[in-house]
Amino acid sequence: MSDRFVIETADLRKNYDGVEAVRGLSLQVSGGSIYGFLGRNGAGKTTTIKVLLGMARPTSGHARVFGLPADAEDASVEIRGRTGFVSEEKELYDYMTVEEMIRFTAPFFPRWRGDLEQRYVHKFELPLDRKVKALSRGMRTKLALLLALCRGAELLILDEPTSGLDPAMTEEVLQALVSHVASEEMTVFFSSHQIAEVDQIADHVAIIDRGRAVVTGALDDLRENFRRIQLVFDGDAPEPAFRAPGVVRVRRKGRVLTVLSSAGAERILDEARALNPVSVDVVPVTLKEIFLETVTAED
Repeated sequence: MSDRFVIETADLRKNYDGVEAVRGLSLQVSGGSIYGFLGRNGAGKTTTIKVLLGMARPTSGHARVFGLPADAEDASVEIRGRTGFVSEEKELYDYMTVEEMIRFTAPFFPRWRGDLEQRYVHKFELPLDRKVKALSRGMRTKLALLLALCRGAELLILDEPTSGLDPAMTEEVLQALVSHVASEEMTVFFSSHQIAEVDQIADHVAIIDRGRAVVTGALDDLRENFRRIQLVFDGDAPEPAFRAPGVVRVRRKGRVLTVLSSAGAERILDEARALNPVSVDVVPVTLKEIFLETVTAED
C-alpha cells in the first residue's frame, strides 16, 4: 500500500455475526480531494468509516489513513487526532450551550484554529448562549461541522452530513465545505446516499453496493467515459455477446438494444455495426444514472 494516499484500503472485509458488511473494498483517496462515498442505506458506508477511525477492526484486508494502519491502537489515536469526524447523529452534549460546547472541545486539539472558530460562528449564525438541546437539526449540523473544521484537521470524514436538512440548509453546508477545502489544506471524505450533493461538490467518487466498490474514479472521467448506446433494428433486437471492455449492462426490449458502457462507445459501436441496426444513438450518462444502473445490476 502507498503513502501517497490519505486513505487507502485493500480488499477490506468486515463481518458482523456472519453478515459481510464490507466485502473486498479497495479505495484510494488522494490528498486535497473531495471524495464522495456514495451508496444506498446499508451498503457498508458507515462500517467502512468506523474501520478507518479505529472504531471497528477489519475481519481481513487492510486500511491505512495517512499511511498508518487503522487497526493499530497507537496509529489509530494519531489518525483520530489528525481527523475531524461528523457522524450522522451529530453527537453533542445537550446540557451545554453552544459557547460551552466550543470551549469544552477546543483544549483537546492543540492546533485549534480560533480564526476559523470566529469565522464559522459568524457564517453559521450560531447562537452562543443557546442550549444545544434547543438547536434545530440544521444548527446542530452547523455546530458539529464547526467543531470538526476548527481543530486543524488534515482530513474531514463526514457520515451523511446533510441528513434531515432542508434544501437551503443543505446548500449552505455544502458550500461551506467547498470554501473550506479551497482555502485550507484538507481532504474531505463524505458518505452519502444523496446523489445530487455528491455530484455538486465531489471531484472523486466511489459507488459502493453490498460492501464493495462497483464504480470508482474522478467524477469528470466518469462523466466522460460512461455512455449509453441505443440500437434500433428492423425486427426483434439480437442478443449479442459484446467483447468490448467496459460493458456494464445490456438491455433488450423489442426492436431496441441498449448498452451501458464505462469505457466510451467506440469499441461497442465497432461491434454493433456488424448487427446492421437501422439507427444508433449515443448519449452521455449522469451520475444518477450510473448509480441506479450499477447498484441494481445484481438485483
